[in-house]
Amino acid sequence: MSSRIPVQSLSSFRIPEGFRGRSSFIVQIWWLTQATLFAWSPQFMYSWRSWLLRRFGARIGKNVLVRPTVRVTYPWKLSIGDNAWVGDFAELYSLGEIYIGPDAVVSQYCYLCTGSHDMTSPAFDIFAKPIKIESEAWVAAGVFVHPGVTIGQGSVVAARSIVRHDTEPYGVYVGEPLRRIRDRRGAAICV
Repeated sequence: MSSRIPVQSLSSFRIPEGFRGRSSFIVQIWWLTQATLFAWSPQFMYSWRSWLLRRFGARIGKNVLVRPTVRVTYPWKLSIGDNAWVGDFAELYSLGEIYIGPDAVVSQYCYLCTGSHDMTSPAFDIFAKPIKIESEAWVAAGVFVHPGVTIGQGSVVAARSIVRHDTEPYGVYVGEPLRRIRDRRGAAICV
């Protein structure tokens, strides 16, 4: 028999008290609502989906477009400003707070990941850090945003990029590792 110490022992994993922000019952009611009333709603029923999100504690501005295929883990940890868009199949993994500013776009298949696990903890401790998408920013198709990141005002993150650090306002970013290639307002940057 080996006497090695496990690096991961999931039997000791525990969700911290209050981590979800609501009772398990409310979480299950939301997930059921999202899988039916939200997901089955016709594409044009943006007001209906905003209303449902608000009923579960989300702060949703005016003229917000959230597609029926969007998934929100905990809507009470979500804020979306006026005229913002969230595209098809975007995943708002809101273990922590997610803020999407006015006139911001989170395109289809984006994954905003506010939570993860501590790989150095044998109990695989869970943690959450907020994500902020500032006003007029555009997170293009298929972008993965790590916990704790702020996408700066008016900045653009190109499709399929991975964002591990904050972006500066009005920067245009691409790739993995993420790099700034220009200013959105016209000035080119040497790469």
